[in-house]
Amino acid sequence: MTAALPRTGEWFPRVELSAGSMELRLLLRHAPPLGSEVRVWAAGQSDPRAVPRRKGPDLDTLARIRRRASDAGAEEAVLIAPSGVVLEAATASVLWWEDDTLCLPPPRLPVLPGVTVGLVQERAQRTGIRVAHRERTVAELDGREVWLVNALHGIRPVTGWTARPMRAAPAVREPEWRTWLDDVMEPLPEI
Repeated sequence: MTAALPRTGEWFPRVELSAGSMELRLLLRHAPPLGSEVRVWAAGQSDPRAVPRRKGPDLDTLARIRRRASDAGAEEAVLIAPSGVVLEAATASVLWWEDDTLCLPPPRLPVLPGVTVGLVQERAQRTGIRVAHRERTVAELDGREVWLVNALHGIRPVTGWTARPMRAAPAVREPEWRTWLDDVMEPLPEI
């Protein structure tokens, strides 16, 4: 697959298992513009995924949700459990701060494991920052520093919420963490 990648340009390739076979295929996509902040659609979109712990089967469903979020003036949508608890975003993990504690949904909830959220948790634990798994509704994130994290964009602070009268807290911790993550992420080797 590496040999098939273009030598120039900015790409966001995906390796997929072809439906109905055991064959891998390379999907070449141009990299989207990278974001440093994000507005989130918080309409209370109940989690529609059929296979939430596996990336791939629900990509079309999540793309439709992101289009709805875009129509509402947001770049991303928050997914919630039937109980009202925040799970994750359509394409990112959700993290937030409660005082000096970095919080995220409990792993027993149907969330996709993320490499980037794992790196953030590892750094927090290594540097003595308390990490807690907590169940919170969207309304309970009002006025908190909330981040969406994924491999493409890294750490993006939520700077606005749509569909609810919520406040986004200033991203006071994010700049240091973004600088750290940028330093940790190694560029791909030259081919």
